[in-house]
Amino acid sequence: MVMDINEIREYLPHRYPFLLVDRVTELALGETIVAYKNVSINEPFFNGHFPHHPIMPGVLVIEALAQACGILGFKTVNKLPADGYVYYLVGSDNVRFKRPVMPGDQLELRADVIREKRGIWKFACKATVAGEVACEADIICAERKVA
Repeated sequence: MVMDINEIREYLPHRYPFLLVDRVTELALGETIVAYKNVSINEPFFNGHFPHHPIMPGVLVIEALAQACGILGFKTVNKLPADGYVYYLVGSDNVRFKRPVMPGDQLELRADVIREKRGIWKFACKATVAGEVACEADIICAERKVA
């Protein structure tokens, strides 16, 4: 295991119910990350999306991918939210949803760095469930000093 939930919480400012990364299993600085989100029926969004056919909202799949991107960015540049830094999701391109994500699924989140320039990062991302693509997207994040 590369990062457990305690270390993830050091690198992401998000907290329940918006922390969407449970584990990181692979990380190559400046290159790639593989992380996981265990999807449970206890997620608060399932109460309304949809009560009789629960599906994880696509925007939250994108958010989970963006959080994995943030971890990779923070680890690569050796900065932390505690130091006053944050990664903002500033864009997504070529987003495609291929299958729904449902309770009981383990969502694998993979992000590969396409480029980084002056704190703007672009990643090629893919979310899969049991090897089946759930979502693909190019995600753009911006590193900013906030405090």
